[in-house]
Amino acid sequence: MTEPTTDTMPIEDYLAQGGVLTAPDNAPARYRGELLRLMASFVDSELAASAGFADAINDAPGIKARIAAARIVLEKADHAERVLNVMGTFGVDMGRYAQHQPWGARVARDADLGAMRHGGDMRLSVFHYPLAGWTDAVVMNVLMGLAFNVQIRELTTVSYGPLAEQFRIIAPREARHTELGLEGLRAIAETDEGRTEARASVAYWHPRVAVSFGVAGSARHDTLRRFGLRHNPNETLLAAWEGDVERHLSALSLT
Repeated sequence: MTEPTTDTMPIEDYLAQGGVLTAPDNAPARYRGELLRLMASFVDSELAASAGFADAINDAPGIKARIAAARIVLEKADHAERVLNVMGTFGVDMGRYAQHQPWGARVARDADLGAMRHGGDMRLSVFHYPLAGWTDAVVMNVLMGLAFNVQIRELTTVSYGPLAEQFRIIAPREARHTELGLEGLRAIAETDEGRTEARASVAYWHPRVAVSFGVAGSARHDTLRRFGLRHNPNETLLAAWEGDVERHLSALSLT
């Protein structure tokens, strides 16, 4: 579907019918704002995830696990840069991200942020909590990875073409991060001690990842759906994630 002209239809109607935009100049103000919010949340979450997982590299139990952790750290930073480059075409000051930001900053382990934003960036609240050792890092990577695998299906079909293109590149790499996490979790779950530790981490991270899907019945979702920036409601995505989590953790006796 080609982009509309003033002789065809209003651009809001075009988007609601599944249209795709390819340049910032065609984006209405409200659409632009929601799109930039989406991109900023992704960029900040990837940078925070990369910084937080970097500390886990030295906790890895072997060379293979260390390489896997380093790969995740590197590629998450690369994913952030890819989307940041799209933000730059909208006039965003990319130098703000080049300067030092406390991406590794974390709240207390027992803090309860819910879904609210915290601090001076747009990362998801789950990325404000600290990791507590290798098993904890692996569990968090698996749960958040499974969540992202559900959410990326929405992102690869957003109505802004250049962004959707980047997410289609990012999606299989993020899926591989989840696979690496599951490999690590299988090794951990081979012992009684490992399963006990992993279950404690699941209990900690599960509710914190769950809130990243947002509230049920979100009024804002209707706006995003009309703009072609979302397709499925929060509760549908959450249910899909819950099913994936149950399936993978049951196979490892970690439910």
